[in-house]
Amino acid sequence: MKYDDASWHYEGDFPDDLPQSAGATHISMFLAWSILQGFAGSILTEDSPDSLERLRKREITPGQFLIEACDEKFTDEDLSDEGNSFAEFYYKSESGYGAYLDDYEGTLGQKGHSLYYVGDTWENYDRLTPVIKQRFEEWTNTA
Repeated sequence: MKYDDASWHYEGDFPDDLPQSAGATHISMFLAWSILQGFAGSILTEDSPDSLERLRKREITPGQFLIEACDEKFTDEDLSDEGNSFAEFYYKSESGYGAYLDDYEGTLGQKGHSLYYVGDTWENYDRLTPVIKQRFEEWTNTA
């Protein structure tokens, strides 16, 4: 199952003044958190060990990782079973996006600006991480 794909975001309300890689940032922040918590799927651990190590060392940004190791796509193959269970709850619900995008906007969004303007930086990742962690803990306590 495909959770998200940066190419889905290039059209519509995507800002003309941004590179297409800006369509990957919101996806990559969640994926990076999941990987750094130990929820990487076997396809990543087997096929992209160098990229995983560079992500862990913060030698590449979350967005660079998504583009380099995942071809801009976030699928269920990228995560372990537990990671997928959480992603299905938090990242994408049956009716569309889950609470993740709301949390992303509430934490990193800038009033009056598209979410695509959020920078693919470790500083933004560090701001978002406590929110994802809290949602994970809430999910764990109710699962």
